[in-house]
Amino acid sequence: MRTGRGLIIFPGALGDLVCLLPTIEALRRRYPSIEFELMARSDLALFARQHLRLADGHSIDRYEVALLFRADGGEVPAATRFFGQFERIECFFASDNQTFRAALTQAARGVVSFYPFRPPGSGHVAACYLRAIGASVPSPLLAEIELQPEDVHSAERTLATLALQPQRFVLILPGSGSAKKNWPAENFALLAEKANRTVGSVTVLGPAEEGLLGFFSSRGLQVLNNVDLGQLAAIARLARCFIGNDSGVSHLAAASGARGVVLFGPTDPTRWHPLGNVRILHREPLDALLLDEVWPHVLELLERGL
Repeated sequence: MRTGRGLIIFPGALGDLVCLLPTIEALRRRYPSIEFELMARSDLALFARQHLRLADGHSIDRYEVALLFRADGGEVPAATRFFGQFERIECFFASDNQTFRAALTQAARGVVSFYPFRPPGSGHVAACYLRAIGASVPSPLLAEIELQPEDVHSAERTLATLALQPQRFVLILPGSGSAKKNWPAENFALLAEKANRTVGSVTVLGPAEEGLLGFFSSRGLQVLNNVDLGQLAAIARLARCFIGNDSGVSHLAAASGARGVVLFGPTDPTRWHPLGNVRILHREPLDALLLDEVWPHVLELLERGL
């Protein structure tokens, strides 16, 4: 069977992309002769190429994308050279921009389908994406990523430097893309200290939380930052459990197969909860959620199998 090339254009952040995974699988099943590639944020395009069974990844910040927003209506050769490589384009980007739609359709040699980045409808956003492409919604609705051997080996080496053993630590994820979605850092630190009395813990900080490095380190807590997504997914899979906010890394941890506790404040967990073996605690404002309410859920996960 001849294999063609397909392109999925998606502008979302990490959590959004994880929620799109059931739809990517549905597209792969629908078009078995097409090998799909992803156009997304640069870091996610690289991650997708290695972990999402996609043939390649491309930055959505490419010059050819910017050309599609030109209002002159003429064909742009550079855009045609790039987008004309694909037999199918599934676009979740700028679907309401008529200039973009017309230019992409003209530049492509194959079929182009447009869908909203934030699809309407009730229930989980992953189900809404599936309905947007006309696919059925499975039960249970799951998102899974593929860990590479080098991810696991890298995670094991990192854990060894911290004297942590697989399945003998809690992964702490105190950040998110929005400060209003974050449980107080003090509570995460106290929870890490409690976990250290039972097993161990490691706190992973993203770029937005690097300012907290000193806060956690000064309390004698194990902290990692600048961890790439593949290694972070493997660390989550090797943890006994994780705890995090409504964040992309919580979605990543759940998709890696880790079990955890995820804290929600202003966002709707029915629509945005990570797909996987997670417990959701919801309180608004989030800082009203007490440590004594959260710790029993973490402790129960820790005690399983100990």
